[in-house]
Amino acid sequence: MTETGSVNLQHFKDTIRKISRYDEALNVLYWDLRTGAPRKGADTRSEVIGTLSADKFKLSTSEELGGLLAALEEPEQFGRLGEIDRRLVQETRKDYDRSVKIPPKLYQEYVVLTSQSESAWEEAKASGDYDGFQPYLDKIIHYTNQFIDLWGAGDTRYDTLLDLYEPGMTTAKLDVVFGGLREKLVPLAAAIAESAHRPDTGFLRQTYDKQAQKSFSLYILEQMGFDFGAGRLDESVHPFATGLSPGDVRITTRYLENDVMSALFGTIHEGGHALYEQNIRPELIGTTLCGGTSMGIHESQSRFWENVIGRSRPFWERYLSELQQRFPGRLDVDAERFYRAINVVEPGLIRIEADELTYNLHIMIRYEIEKMIFNDGVKAADLPAIWNDKYRDYLGIVPANNREGVLQDVHWSGGAFGYFPSYSLGNMYAAQMTVAMEKELPGMWELVGSGELQPLKEWLTGKVYQYGKLRTPSEIIEGISGKPLDSAYLVAYLEKKYKDIYRI
Repeated sequence: MTETGSVNLQHFKDTIRKISRYDEALNVLYWDLRTGAPRKGADTRSEVIGTLSADKFKLSTSEELGGLLAALEEPEQFGRLGEIDRRLVQETRKDYDRSVKIPPKLYQEYVVLTSQSESAWEEAKASGDYDGFQPYLDKIIHYTNQFIDLWGAGDTRYDTLLDLYEPGMTTAKLDVVFGGLREKLVPLAAAIAESAHRPDTGFLRQTYDKQAQKSFSLYILEQMGFDFGAGRLDESVHPFATGLSPGDVRITTRYLENDVMSALFGTIHEGGHALYEQNIRPELIGTTLCGGTSMGIHESQSRFWENVIGRSRPFWERYLSELQQRFPGRLDVDAERFYRAINVVEPGLIRIEADELTYNLHIMIRYEIEKMIFNDGVKAADLPAIWNDKYRDYLGIVPANNREGVLQDVHWSGGAFGYFPSYSLGNMYAAQMTVAMEKELPGMWELVGSGELQPLKEWLTGKVYQYGKLRTPSEIIEGISGKPLDSAYLVAYLEKKYKDIYRI
């Protein structure tokens, strides 16, 4: 590389590192706002977040960065870059071209709005006051539509939002994937409903001490390989994970005194995200490649650990006795009965507490509503009624209030439209990865049954975690399975599991 090229590359990497430092500072502020910041300081904190975000945005869209990108993209210079630097230039170009179309003032206003909106959502959810939250949601939808106009719509306006979270994903592709899932899962759900072998869940409905729940959650995180020297577990209204760097990954959960599994599965889910972030290769630290390659791949890890492992029979043959020790006399059942109980299929209102089968229906509902908002112009005022109608149509139940209905998820308050499909995509990726893991990791389920979870983490680190954004989602899944993403793996996994549980 020429001397000029070396100078450009170093200047470019220094700029990216500075942007990454802004990201880390902002993520700390967001985490604090969601976990323990005094409510009276929320508006001021939102303004601080807005100011720092604006400074980062200006740096990310500066003419200087654009010039550096153009210089490094010259064939002679680009051809001499190493693998990491080439990928960093490509990812930065994509982000730059998208962000440079947004006026800085508009972006700062939006960041302040979403920060305030998330605080407003917490209060609205607690009281079920959708009317109080609706003005925030109206504004977020308005801003999001402005962004779509500036970015340019894909085949549909909603396609533009999907691409933010799962590059290359479109409504046309998702309609086919979700249609195929519905075609297979609805008959399975019907057969389950007619089965005489419904698992007994009565023993789960007891009172469980919060501190004992926390103790067990921490223990399972340790078993998974979560590094407490590089992370922590806190409490929030809605569980989430924040990766500041591989050396600082923070997760939260939510404890319910009448549901021992909610906090545990929430913890395992976020722990799956954390394992991804903690095990990205060190060379990517300080770059925008130091994160998950897509939300679908990221969710594949949370769903793999929560469901494929955490709801498996071998897992509870090993860990049920540990749970029983923390709640003496409350869970006096064998592992088989416990396993069947925690995998009961039962239409419910709350997405994060749904069984594996009906969970995908919760996602389809949100997907269809988001399409209606951005492709059909549906307004925020109409959403509670639409939400309730779709729950009646898909699951045969209707929320008694907005708290367990349209207000249950944090995502829209933060402007994360297009995110929800990532959860079902994650289920698909996870099922496909599991088949490959079973072939390449002899005795995988015997390892789980003996509490040896580290080989699973190491396999995933080698195949997924270490790469961050260095590989695309399609490169990840095809590298693991030799095939593109295919929903048939998820269907086969669900059919095998639930036909066994319900003796169909």
